[in-house]
Order: sequence, then C-alpha cells, then structure tokens
Amino acid sequence: MNKTITANDLGIHFKKNDESALFKWFIASFLMGKRIQAEIAAQAYRVIVEKHGRDTARKLGSCTHRELVAMLGEAHYVRYDETTATRLLALGKKLADEYAGKIGHIRDASEDRQAFEQRLREFDGVGPKTVEIFMRDAVGVLY
Repeated sequence: MNKTITANDLGIHFKKNDESALFKWFIASFLMGKRIQAEIAAQAYRVIVEKHGRDTARKLGSCTHRELVAMLGEAHYVRYDETTATRLLALGKKLADEYAGKIGHIRDASEDRQAFEQRLREFDGVGPKTVEIFMRDAVGVLY
C-alpha cells in the first residue's frame, strides 16, 4: 500500500502567510503528483529543498537543468528526471516572474478557490493530482 505523505511528514508546518512552507509543499506536491512512489518523491523533495537549499522560487529557477537532473538522480527519481527537471525550472521561473515567488500572490490574484486551483494548473506539469495533493494540506492556510 502506498502511504499518503503529508506536509507534516516532511517537516513542513503551515502558519498563516508562511510563503516558505507553501512553496516547499508545492514542490513536494509537484513531485508526488507524478506516477512515482511517494517515498521516492519525498526523497527528491528532501534532496532538492533541504540538502541543496532550493527552497524559494528564485533559487529553484536559478539551477541549471543538469544540476536538477543530478539532484533527482540522487533521490532515485529517475523515471521522469529530464522532463521533471525542465518543468521544475519552468515552475520556479514562472512563480518568480509572474507572482514574485509567492503562492499567496496566486491566491490574491484569484477570485476564489476554483480560480486559484486553475492558476496552479497553468504551471507546466501541474495537473489535477498535484493540485489535489497540494490543497489537501495547504487549504487551511490559504482559505
């Protein structure tokens, strides 16, 4: 059975307007939203965000593709490493460029939760599963 990994399991604890926790959980949700074992996705999160300190949109977006592929490989997240690296870079850049790196700015630009979720899906590689995982733990601080 695949265990559901929560933000809490990853040491992500939400407080109102905590952009750092929201960003970290968005990255973890992105990684877990793919057809890959949750534990491998969690390990990829730990390698990218905790070990290599890519804990903001700007830091993530400033990686090279090769660096991200290497980080994913380090976590054994190898099945989709090339496309995932490309999409993570795009996610970091889009979040930084369009929303000043803040998930809260996406919420502020959205008239309601449905519009917010739609904006999340506009990030390349973010589909309904990623949004579902993200909202499961983040909804309490966002709405």
